[in-house]
Formats: sequence, C-alpha cells, structure tokens
Amino acid sequence: MDYSALLTQHGIKPTANRIVVAKALATAMRPLSLSELERLIGTIDKSNIFRALTLFREQHLVHAIEDGDGLRYELCHSHDHHHDDDQHPHFHCEHCHRTFCLDNTEIPPIPIPDGYQMHSANYIVRGICPECSKKGIKGLRGSERV
Repeated sequence: MDYSALLTQHGIKPTANRIVVAKALATAMRPLSLSELERLIGTIDKSNIFRALTLFREQHLVHAIEDGDGLRYELCHSHDHHHDDDQHPHFHCEHCHRTFCLDNTEIPPIPIPDGYQMHSANYIVRGICPECSKKGIKGLRGSERV
C-alpha cells in the first residue's frame, strides 16, 4: 500500500511519522489504543502519535471507537477527507480487551426522533472473542458482571 498517496488523498501532508502511524494502523487489522500504537511503533513518542491521530480524524482517515476501555483508532474505508462512509459495529472481548471490526455486519437502523441529525454511530458488542473462547474462557452473564 502506498501510505504517502493515502495521506495525500485525505488532504494530509505525508511526513515520516504520519506514514509510520498510518502503516501501523493498516497492518494491525483491528482498532488500536494510543498505548498499543506506541508499543507497536516504538520509535515515535505518544504525543506525536496523538497529534497524527488527531489530524487523521479531522481528515476522515481514521475514526475513534469508544469500547468501554477507552478510545481505539482504526483506518476508515472512506475514499477522501470530505466524508466517512465507514460505519460498522465492533466487538470488544471482555477477557483480552481487544476490539475487532465487524466489517460485514451492518449497524441496525436506529430511529432518531424528529429534529435530531445523526452524524455517526458507535455500536459495540461485548463478549468473548473466538481466540479466548478456544482457551476455555467463559463470558459473564447478567448479575455476574462487575
């Protein structure tokens, strides 16, 4: 993937740090927290990563997901910096605390009362991911939740 072209397509000047952050998000294949990005990259400090993510959000290159454990960032599938056409649900594993995209699942229609204008939706499904399930991890139900 040409990350320099991707940044340019979104109206972002491609710098070395921005290219590294975009590449890390693309190769992760799932939404990552700021701390996860910092550990994954290793060569860029948290403040520079955060500045890149802030610019990426403004230009619709990434969007942020609040998964109950904090913000996670993922590359948008939108084609330019004018809109974000990438709205899909996410799955948050209550055991390993990773969040996954459910790309081929649509967000159910949400009836919005008159006068409200919806710009985005954040739909999180919580439970146990397949990897943790294979390890025999069981999810909490109802009153078992802390």
